[in-house]
Amino acid sequence: MKLSIRHRTEYRYSERVRHSTQYLRLTPRPSRRQRILDWHLDLPEHATRAADGFDNILHVLTLDHPHQSIELTARGQVEIVDEDREDDDARLSPLVFARTSALTATDEALADLARDYEGAGSLDSLERLSQRILDDMPFAAGVTDVASDAAAAYRGGQGVCQDHTHVFLACCRALGISARYVSGYLYSDDSEHVASHAWAEVWRDDRWHTFDVTNQTRRPRHHLKLAVGLDYLDACPVRGVRYGGGVESLNAVAHVRLTGAEQ
Repeated sequence: MKLSIRHRTEYRYSERVRHSTQYLRLTPRPSRRQRILDWHLDLPEHATRAADGFDNILHVLTLDHPHQSIELTARGQVEIVDEDREDDDARLSPLVFARTSALTATDEALADLARDYEGAGSLDSLERLSQRILDDMPFAAGVTDVASDAAAAYRGGQGVCQDHTHVFLACCRALGISARYVSGYLYSDDSEHVASHAWAEVWRDDRWHTFDVTNQTRRPRHHLKLAVGLDYLDACPVRGVRYGGGVESLNAVAHVRLTGAEQ
């Protein structure tokens, strides 16, 4: 499957920003599941490329002159191989992803939820946990935001893919299972489906396994991975700091479509 991706992010500010730095995880790594055919970042200035602590491809964009808007576009073509198995990804120990984080900390309700699956630990039991999470908090946009943690989202009883993933990660880690947050894109023939997506990967049997709670699938055949981390803050496509600017408005739109003979 060949996918064409265009992801545009625009920030606008009510006042001039004196200085800003944006951390961009908008470039996918090649793997045996995804072959990068073409990829470009259209940025207002040159950005420094590096690898972050989770070995994601990171671009650092610094604007040290006054500005009232920033426009960022990632675009390219990627071939997704019909292969469910993730790369073993031995660059980091899976134990790194056994620890909790601010957005995946458990409260009493999440601890109780995790205990319902204590001692099972199999992939089948984790599938049942995934289904339970979606049953307990159906998909609903606009009821949480990027700062919502797993406990708050679960209490609210609704959420988006970020919230489903945080709750699943919180439960896995409470059970002593290494699990990580994945950000990326999802192809769907449903025009109403959001192309930017988040899901989880769990380390079992010496390899990573996909768990997409929102779509109840373990087959990442329509998924393009951008970055991994302990939670959203580690793997989000764009994150930055600024001095000045007043009120900020954000407009982000991602489009993923089939290309070539598969259209």
